[in-house]
Amino acid sequence: MAPIVTLFLTFSVVYLVRRGYVSLDPLQKAYVREWTPLQLPWLLLFINTAILIASSGAIEFARRAITREAALAPVRSIPGISLGREPRFPWLTLTTFLGFLFLAGQLEVWRNFSARGFHMTGGTSSSFVYVLTAMHGVHLAGGVIALVSANVAALLNRSINGRRIVVDIASWYWHCMTLIWLYILVMFSIAAK
Repeated sequence: MAPIVTLFLTFSVVYLVRRGYVSLDPLQKAYVREWTPLQLPWLLLFINTAILIASSGAIEFARRAITREAALAPVRSIPGISLGREPRFPWLTLTTFLGFLFLAGQLEVWRNFSARGFHMTGGTSSSFVYVLTAMHGVHLAGGVIALVSANVAALLNRSINGRRIVVDIASWYWHCMTLIWLYILVMFSIAAK
C-alpha cells in the first residue's frame, strides 16, 4: 500500500503545482494561467463516496465474521461439540457488489464530464481529474478482483485460515482505497477554490 499512497501523493503534488503554473503568452506579452477550473459533479461524487464508505464498513464486518469463524473452527472440529448454526450475512458479497457499483458510478462521473465538454485531452485540469480518478479506479478494480477471488474461495469451501488471510488483506487494502478516495475529494475541493 505504501507505493500506492506515494503514487497518489505524487500525483496530487503535481496537480497542485500545475494548477498554479503560469506561462508567458507571446501574443499578449503577459503571463497567463492555463488552468481551466472544472465544475465537478459533487452530487455524483458524494453518492460514490457514500457507496465506498458503506463498502468499507461491509468489508470490516466480513473481516470480523471470518475471524470469528476461524477462531471457532478448532472447537467445531471436536467430535460431539456443536456450537449451533449462526445466521450469516454475506458481507463479502455485499462489499464486492458495492465495489462494482462504485466503479459504475465513476464511469457515470466521466460521462458527466464528457457531456459538459471536459475530456481527457481537453486540457490540463480535466486531464488531472481523469488521471487521478482513473488511477483510483484501477487500484479499486484490483481490490474487487481480490474480493471476487475471496467469494469464490468461500463458495468452494476452501480452508478457513486461507480465506481469513485473503479477507484480512483485502480489508486493509479496501480501507486504504477508501481513505485515498477521501483524500482525492478533499484535494479537489481545496483546489477548486
